[in-house]
Amino acid sequence: MSFYITTAIPYVNAAPHLGHALELVQADVLARHRRLRGQEVRFLTGTDDNALKNVTAARAAGVDTATFVAAGAARFAALREPLALSFDDFIATSTDARHTPGVNRLWRECAAAGDFYRRDYTGLYCGGCEQFYQPAELPEGRCPEHLQEPDVVRESNWFFRLSRHQDRIVELLESGRVRIEPAARRNEVLAFVRAGLTDFSVSRPAVRAGGWGIPVPGDPEQVVYVWWDALTNYVTALGYGTGDPAYDEWWAGESERVHVIGKGIVRFHAVHWLALLLSAGLPLPTTILVHDYLTAGGVKLSKSLGNTVDPAGLAARHGTDALRWWLLREVAPVGDTDFTTARLIHGANRDLAHGVGNLAHRTTSLLHRHRDGRVPALPATVVAPRLFSACAALPGRVDRALDGFDFRAATGALCDVVDHANRLVDAEQPWHLARSGEPAGAARFDDVLATLVHACRVLAGELAPFLPGGAQRLSGQLGDGTHTGPPRAVFPRWET
Repeated sequence: MSFYITTAIPYVNAAPHLGHALELVQADVLARHRRLRGQEVRFLTGTDDNALKNVTAARAAGVDTATFVAAGAARFAALREPLALSFDDFIATSTDARHTPGVNRLWRECAAAGDFYRRDYTGLYCGGCEQFYQPAELPEGRCPEHLQEPDVVRESNWFFRLSRHQDRIVELLESGRVRIEPAARRNEVLAFVRAGLTDFSVSRPAVRAGGWGIPVPGDPEQVVYVWWDALTNYVTALGYGTGDPAYDEWWAGESERVHVIGKGIVRFHAVHWLALLLSAGLPLPTTILVHDYLTAGGVKLSKSLGNTVDPAGLAARHGTDALRWWLLREVAPVGDTDFTTARLIHGANRDLAHGVGNLAHRTTSLLHRHRDGRVPALPATVVAPRLFSACAALPGRVDRALDGFDFRAATGALCDVVDHANRLVDAEQPWHLARSGEPAGAARFDDVLATLVHACRVLAGELAPFLPGGAQRLSGQLGDGTHTGPPRAVFPRWET
């Protein structure tokens, strides 16, 4: 079964921040892990170009919208190198020729199902979210995401009959046919749906958007609401609307269809998106994986709040491995996680430089000092049963952890093998065995070092989805299976 994985597509009104890096790296690990296990994988990311807030930001910058948006999309695409991303496809919704035909097709399918009607509307609108809110959803009258009072907006728009699909959505979520992880987010969505769904606006007056956006089919005075537009990217990038066979292969065929998103947009993906697909009679995503927020000083990282952290800058200063490792090892599966540079450095030094890096350096140094880099054969009798068992169990532990979207548990399994191996070194003290001058000591040295090389090879293989650069350096250090490379630091030690 093929594996299709997507991230949410961010607005381009400001530069990428560390929260975007979290989602991209998490999705990248899942994509790389499935490729490692032999699955066919397609990994999509991109940018949400057609938002009104992009128009507003372009006006403030004194730049025409198309130029502003293109530059913003390029900044997100450029994260590939500093974050070591392996996405197969990148869609910029304002310029990609696949997108508008797919939006139009989905609109017409929902219209044919009788799920649209037009009416005048007055509501509370948050420009940051590009979303209308009910008064009960606004603590102290403020948007829960942007902490600002929404605007009162009066419009005549097209509405989608979300309420018509309530019972079906409850059934899908309760049955697990559409899986939401972690369970806490699934429970929140179910409570929201059971409380009753209201129809929502799916268009905006074209004049209000400055003509920016995709015109509503048959009604050029309206443009498609940005969230409708954005959600469709998951199928438009596959050629839904253009006849590309990729749509049948990755969405309509026998595939896992996985969305990786932040908790602030769960309702759009687990309620609105499902309803649009149900209306059009299209297959549904199989899994929605939800991460919490990163904070700085306890405050959510946000472009609108102005407290962002530049991921490319962090990678340039402290290395891609250190940044990816912090995002995967330290970020909690449930609950927000506070970022500091000191924590990033501490985690990289503890687990990478002093952990797997120190293990590899000690192992290769001993082999070069005492065996000219030659790797002894594995002993017929297991020298370190716990280490061998940990190595044998590692792939399964990683599989189970990532299936549950638990990157902490997956990286913890890697660290467990490193700990077992370092304990073997401390217990056996192979440098003493090598200098003993006794045949038994020399044989024991060979057995211990062969076991350590075996553990390092297992680690290099399983580490690859998490730290592709570091895993490649580790594999290079371990050599061709008969001789190790000259000892050198696989992971640097960083100073605070």
